[in-house]
Amino acid sequence: MNVHEFQAKAILAKYGAPVPKGHVAASPEAAAAAFDMLGGPTAVVKAQIHAGGRGKAGGVKLVSSGQQARDFAAKLLGKPLRTHQTGPEGRVVRRVYVEAASEVARELYLAMLVDRRCEGLAIIASTEGGMEIEEVAAKTPEKILSEPIDIAIGVAGFQSRRLASALDLKDQQGAAFGTLLASLYRAFMETDASLIEINPLVVAADGRVLCLDAKMSFDDNALFRHPEIRELRDAGEEEPSESEAAKYSLSYVRLDGNIGCMVNGAGLAMATMDIIKFHGAEPANFLDIGGGADAEKVAAAFRILLADPRVKGVLINIFGGIMRCDVLAEGVVEAARQVKLDVPLVVRMEGTNVEQGRQILNSSGLKVTAASDMADAARRIVALIGI
Repeated sequence: MNVHEFQAKAILAKYGAPVPKGHVAASPEAAAAAFDMLGGPTAVVKAQIHAGGRGKAGGVKLVSSGQQARDFAAKLLGKPLRTHQTGPEGRVVRRVYVEAASEVARELYLAMLVDRRCEGLAIIASTEGGMEIEEVAAKTPEKILSEPIDIAIGVAGFQSRRLASALDLKDQQGAAFGTLLASLYRAFMETDASLIEINPLVVAADGRVLCLDAKMSFDDNALFRHPEIRELRDAGEEEPSESEAAKYSLSYVRLDGNIGCMVNGAGLAMATMDIIKFHGAEPANFLDIGGGADAEKVAAAFRILLADPRVKGVLINIFGGIMRCDVLAEGVVEAARQVKLDVPLVVRMEGTNVEQGRQILNSSGLKVTAASDMADAARRIVALIGI
């Protein structure tokens, strides 16, 4: 789960991370009031969407009066902001963050994330702050520093000093950087985060080290431990079909193809998408219904698939272990009748109660094409949609 910049900064501030003072606003009038409350000569108004590249897309502006804050907020609020991460449709801006302006001397990059290679965390840092880290990696990979963190120890003093030295942070700045790393580590561990990204981390003209921007992502599987974080979810920033799938505990990710996939098991789902691509088509989604799905859950998954107007055909690939094939068939038949199925459907089933499942599908009156194996299923659905 992702949160907005203003929410991430509020969380980090609780752990002692230095962030500029700011106020969130959902109307032009509130943006003007926020500027006045800050009491400074200048402030920055930032669009709040779950995407990077806001500044390049015109979603960030330095203002010097409440009227300017009002005018810029009015320009943003209720309208889509298009960045390289949102795609051409953009994301509708529903809030802006009005933050005290900082006089910046240097911009750095800092992130903390899960690193499965070292079975722990990693700190990523660079002197190239303010840029997309992917761009830095492509053009100047030598400027990216990586420090593995053993979660049994935490951030060791020598690691903080080594990173501070590499970022040319000396004396009080180096000490402040070490304190910041300790704060971020505590925030990461205690909130079950999967990513904290500070870009840019700035050295202000007065020597302070500040988190000028902040991004946080959290492990969905741990949100039951953090109801206060779960409440920060902004459904308006999520793909509607993915939000609907979450209501039924379905693992669903919308993709760009036209063949809907319903599979049980993440590995089998990945293999199904691969074999569809191998046969020249593109999957419309990743959908793992899990091992213990009932007919209601299967029906919900099928409705979500068919609600996507791009879907020209559906491939169901089930290996029945815990998930019984007759339960799957009942759910598919119920959902197909509800939505009036009008696209080709190919089903490959093996495992528990497979014969009962096939009988349910065969007697349903639905146009179902049976497949003998995964390759056969992929060939059939690709042929049926005319690719």
